[in-house]
Amino acid sequence: MVPAVRDYLIVTASYWGFTLVDGALRMVVLLHFFKLGYSPFTLAFLFLLYEFAGIVANLLGGWLAVRFGIPRMLMVGQALQIAGLVMLSLLDPAWSAAASVAWVVAAQGIAGLAKDFTKTASKSAIKATAAEGSGQLFRWVAYFTGSKNAMKGVGFFVGGLLLDVVGFKPALWLMALVIAVILVAGLLTLPRQLGMAKSSKTMREFFAKSRGVNLLAAARIFMFGARDVWFVVGLPVFLYAAGWRFVEVGGFLAAWTIAYGGIQAAAPRLVTRSADGLSREVPNARLWAGLLVAVPLMLAVLLQRPGLWQPDLVVVAGLSLFALPFAVNSSLHSYLILAYAGSEKAAEDVGFYYAANATGRLIGILLSGSLYQVGGLTACLLGSAAMLIACWAITFLLPGRSPSAASPA
Repeated sequence: MVPAVRDYLIVTASYWGFTLVDGALRMVVLLHFFKLGYSPFTLAFLFLLYEFAGIVANLLGGWLAVRFGIPRMLMVGQALQIAGLVMLSLLDPAWSAAASVAWVVAAQGIAGLAKDFTKTASKSAIKATAAEGSGQLFRWVAYFTGSKNAMKGVGFFVGGLLLDVVGFKPALWLMALVIAVILVAGLLTLPRQLGMAKSSKTMREFFAKSRGVNLLAAARIFMFGARDVWFVVGLPVFLYAAGWRFVEVGGFLAAWTIAYGGIQAAAPRLVTRSADGLSREVPNARLWAGLLVAVPLMLAVLLQRPGLWQPDLVVVAGLSLFALPFAVNSSLHSYLILAYAGSEKAAEDVGFYYAANATGRLIGILLSGSLYQVGGLTACLLGSAAMLIACWAITFLLPGRSPSAASPA
């Protein structure tokens, strides 16, 4: 097997396992503490440090991956995830509510560092391996992104199932064991030098990104904020309050995320390709962003007439529709950041971009808890629509051509 292809497959498989555990952890924490009586706003607060740590991890992780190599950063992320899972399992039910929240927030902060160190290193590996391999950058990005999101969906289901079957602490111990196996496998199989280059020496050099990278990062903030404003707290709490069981909530979120990941993987078939890798892809990003805006607006209107239909089924149908344009947009963005990124310091550009991604999730989580507490899921959907309009507007500023564009898939 070609070494570049082999390394790509190893990194992808490693991130599959990590993402499955990360999705399960999200569901275990959310549903366990909602069952204990935590308010929607407090549930959102539990994930704040997780997302803030993600901003730091993406910025720092990209620089470290360039300096020390991608495999080392993967292992650092996996070791941190094990530490966060073990720490969370040590939570004592006898502690006060304030002490419990502080402990969970700290453990989630470690998990946030873990996830984004691992994600930045994994996404950067695609740029490194595609440059040496077949050159099919869009397909490799789309398959990696789609498949890992499908695994995250499986993780949502596994989290709900583990919480029902084995309980809170045994679920965390099982997940830590899975990550430990992945860490050892990566240690034995990946070349140490993968992704290493000359890193930036000053903050000014580090933040001197191209116009395309900066604009795409801004669009990413609003796009992922628009998803998490309903997805993280509002939707699971809404479904559970409507009478759904933990495993049913986890099952729907799993099915949604798996379908979303499948669409991402198929995105290259839905997007017209261009010789320069940008001139058709950027207009497609604008088109799909515009289609995405309509979905939460339509749902918010339908929820104002609950007597005509069952609200939870309307939400399930509407958000299933949301998956199509959101997945294509996400896949296009994941390709475009690598197309805009410089080849020498791709990990730094990718880290900067995913720091913006984490910023959007942080904003989305804050709004998800607070908007749901104020106006229910309708308020969350209106907040989502407003953020998607901002994302759509930014895509009209993206450069359609670049001398540093990646070779087309």
